[in-house]
Amino acid sequence: MEYITGTLRPNKQACVEGANMALRGLATALLLINFSSCYLSTPSLATSDGYGFIQCLTHKIPGELIVTPGSSNFTSVLVSTSKNSNFLTNTTVKPICIVTVADASHAQAAVVCGRQNGVRLRVRSGGHDYEGLSYRSARAEVFAVVDLANLRAITVSADEECGPTAWVDSGATVGQLYYTIAKTNPELGFPAGECPTLGVGGHFSGGGIGMMMRRHGLAVDHVIDAKLVNADGELLDRATMGEDLFWAIRGGGGESFGIVLSWKVGLVKVPPTVTMFRIPRTLEQGAADIVTKWQVVGATLLPRDINMMVILQGQQAVFQALYLGRCDEILPTIASLLPELNATESDCNEMTWLEAMAFIGFRGNTNTTALLDRNIGYNAFFKVKSDYVRHAIDKEVWPEIFNWFSMNGSGFVMLEPHGGVIGTIPAGATPYPHRSGVLYIIQYIAPWPAGDDGSTARNWVRDFYNFMGQYVTKSPREAYINFRDLDIGENKVVNDVSVFGSSKVWGKKYFGGNFKRLAKVKGMVDPTDYFRNEQSIPPLLQGY
Repeated sequence: MEYITGTLRPNKQACVEGANMALRGLATALLLINFSSCYLSTPSLATSDGYGFIQCLTHKIPGELIVTPGSSNFTSVLVSTSKNSNFLTNTTVKPICIVTVADASHAQAAVVCGRQNGVRLRVRSGGHDYEGLSYRSARAEVFAVVDLANLRAITVSADEECGPTAWVDSGATVGQLYYTIAKTNPELGFPAGECPTLGVGGHFSGGGIGMMMRRHGLAVDHVIDAKLVNADGELLDRATMGEDLFWAIRGGGGESFGIVLSWKVGLVKVPPTVTMFRIPRTLEQGAADIVTKWQVVGATLLPRDINMMVILQGQQAVFQALYLGRCDEILPTIASLLPELNATESDCNEMTWLEAMAFIGFRGNTNTTALLDRNIGYNAFFKVKSDYVRHAIDKEVWPEIFNWFSMNGSGFVMLEPHGGVIGTIPAGATPYPHRSGVLYIIQYIAPWPAGDDGSTARNWVRDFYNFMGQYVTKSPREAYINFRDLDIGENKVVNDVSVFGSSKVWGKKYFGGNFKRLAKVKGMVDPTDYFRNEQSIPPLLQGY
């Protein structure tokens, strides 16, 4: 396995597509609408009422694509892909309109009209932003949402010289991507997330961890081109945006650098048969001892072709694994390295890779056509936090950890192993820095039912997170941008621009040593901080 300028390739053939992409004249194939630069003519973004923005839009794009609060379908469109019901209240700061773009020119028009009329844009692809920042604001602000849900085309090219690829629009879901790839060629797949309704745009923008990352790396490790509308309303590809910006959009978080409309990704080979395991073990069955040993085994000793994650809830641990092969090939290895799990042939579920993606996303259901339904998914009230673990937690601590799952308001956690290929890629190759030395990532999830104010669950997850601070990474305490958490810090805005110094409190947790480079790229491509939310990359201008 070899890492070549933005994508992993299966062999060391004379394939230079990744390295030469920036030299190709692809810009001539793109529609570059002749919008003038508006850096110097932008009105104050703090005073606009949005009326001029909507008037401007109506002259540039079809009116039916502009959904305002006065439209009969405004609420249904606003909530259409929202996965966290926390932000569907009367007090939520909502957009002045939603632009349901149908092609690149509509996104370009939204940027130009926004810059000319003092209206910022937030960009939504799948609606999974845990803090809802893709469609709401945590502060009083005049903004519009560019909704990419109607941009969902997927084109698979299986016979390219450097391997099979696909162009996928940001509004497609990973479930739709999986289905389209496998139906084109069942021997091909793509390493991305477990939840089928994740929008590709947001998922790729943060890195894209998933069940094949130990074998193939992150989703962004396979991105080889992209089409983006920048802060001047120009439509760019990798060749015209340059390598610095191309680096930044592959894991630097959504909405900071522009609107990524589509992505070209390299596909990976998958075997005709894979194996799924889902093995629950209670404390009485030794769950604490198994998790203790799993910490090292899962990340460093098991083969790269298997990813075994752990879900802790109540007084049990569920060990869920995907193996890229048949049961009899991996079962002896599991028995040897993790005998405490007592895995047997009866725990094996052999199926196709596409069925496995459904199995993971739908808790055992292998109906692959359900992957096409973007409305299926987690849609409730919840709070999420994250951590990374680089040193195994001692055996005697795990009973204390399990005690937290018997408390009022308790939720659950997901432990996802790293290691394998993801750990061999340099921390600076993409903005996602959590590479070599990481054993696993922790996702803390605290849900509560409708009608509950959520205070008990929120207190539980925050107290549990504080307790875990002694066992996870420090200086910085690492976090995953795709598990966005405003508790760890928000941008401070001075003179209508986010301040780099104050943003480091959260930025280094998400991006480590890559944060300053991201801010420098932001300073080059969006110095006036037009694309901004509460945790967007701040511009760091040259000379600082």
